[in-house]
Amino acid sequence: MLIAALRKEMLLQWRTRAQLMAVFVFGAAALLLFSFAVGPVAEMLRQFSAGFLWLGLLLSSTLTLAESYHAEMENHALEGLLLLPANPRALYYGKAIANWIQLTILGMALVPVMVILYDAGTTRIVALFFVVALGAAGLSAPGTLYAAMTAQVRSRQTLLPLLLFPLIVPALLASVKATSLIVLGDPMGQLKSWISLLVAFDAIYWSLCGLLFDRVVEE
Repeated sequence: MLIAALRKEMLLQWRTRAQLMAVFVFGAAALLLFSFAVGPVAEMLRQFSAGFLWLGLLLSSTLTLAESYHAEMENHALEGLLLLPANPRALYYGKAIANWIQLTILGMALVPVMVILYDAGTTRIVALFFVVALGAAGLSAPGTLYAAMTAQVRSRQTLLPLLLFPLIVPALLASVKATSLIVLGDPMGQLKSWISLLVAFDAIYWSLCGLLFDRVVEE
């Protein structure tokens, strides 16, 4: 059931791939505006590059997560899926994994924009993409759950960030610190600790949100 749910989500995302491009443009524009706020000071731009990257990804993620249940809300398709003889958690994890893949691709696409705008290049590309994937997992798990909670609300694009942002502060902080250490250097060897903390938050989010999904969709 999980494979079928994931396949369905990936097909839906492929058909709406133009939306991902629009979200990328929004994220890139946000990074550009952040650079204007700091000014033409190269050292400050580089110092704040990690935080700006994750702020851009966070703002962009709300656009994709808020619409992740749009197809299921049409013609009460979600109710039909829940009537299938399968665990509803498979539906959640299928959508959460699809959202994670989408956010990871978006984050990786924003990295070159960060490098160009903030002169924040690094040779540790693999480590940087690994942190982006972990951070995207921290956004997608609770984001998918709250998107289900707000799917039937008209102002879901406003309500979702209000619910999501306070919850993901620990994961966001760990992602920013890990990214900053990769870009600026890690003389004290703190990167492993922040990555371990991020992995722990991801494990908690993915386990707890999967357990709560049944209650959310029953309401």
